[in-house]
Amino acid sequence: MTTLSTPSLASAFAINRRVLYALLMREIITRFGRENIGVLWLVGEPMIFTLGIVTLWSMSGMNHGHAIPIVTFAITGYSSVLLWRNAASRAGGAVEQNKQLLYHRNVLVLDTLLTRILVELVGATGSFIVLISIFGFFGWMKPPENILMVIGGWLMLAWFGSALALMLGAGSAYSPIVERLWHPAAYLMFPLSGAAFMVEWLPVNLRSVVTYFPMVHGIELLRAGYFGNAVKAHYDIGYMAEVCLGMTLMGLYLVREASYRLEH
Repeated sequence: MTTLSTPSLASAFAINRRVLYALLMREIITRFGRENIGVLWLVGEPMIFTLGIVTLWSMSGMNHGHAIPIVTFAITGYSSVLLWRNAASRAGGAVEQNKQLLYHRNVLVLDTLLTRILVELVGATGSFIVLISIFGFFGWMKPPENILMVIGGWLMLAWFGSALALMLGAGSAYSPIVERLWHPAAYLMFPLSGAAFMVEWLPVNLRSVVTYFPMVHGIELLRAGYFGNAVKAHYDIGYMAEVCLGMTLMGLYLVREASYRLEH
């Protein structure tokens, strides 16, 4: 009589790593093709969107009345929005579009979501680094005053985007209405995200309203690190961490329930 041996923890991690790598390669090839330019488009696509916003904001003279350079302000703002918004948007249809892969025993619902989240985070991060490097080389952007604060704000926004993506991705497995409602919600969230303003510029009665949105704290921290004493930032990273932790736990719970639902 033979008995099935339980795989060790190291073996389970090795299997999961291979699954995630395979799904990641499949996602990149499906979206961008096999050629090198296709992979470069992972960073190029968000760059084009950000450059368009930079151009529009510069032409509209949005920096009138403020000492902050409009190019730096636009890049830090819109790149931050792409970081969390794209991750959530792409995760919306991940389960449905990869449902056939779930017949493989080692492929989980969580794997399909993590793959898309990782692709979007890498693309937005690469775009941000390339843009500030290019504009810095030509002297259109100064280096950040505190690089650790910039990295901290970026990581918090990435956490927020990942948690939101888990919730939307798992929710769309229950009903396609979740994904359809997200698109108008994303447009409504943009003007409240802090990308186009600093909290200090708002009337006092509005500051308490916008600071309920966790992504505002991440962008304020990022800009505080970039501009230093040139801006007065309002952020509470403890509050943002609590919200992101709650969203992450809720997202993981929804992923587990979606997995049970698909199995049955």
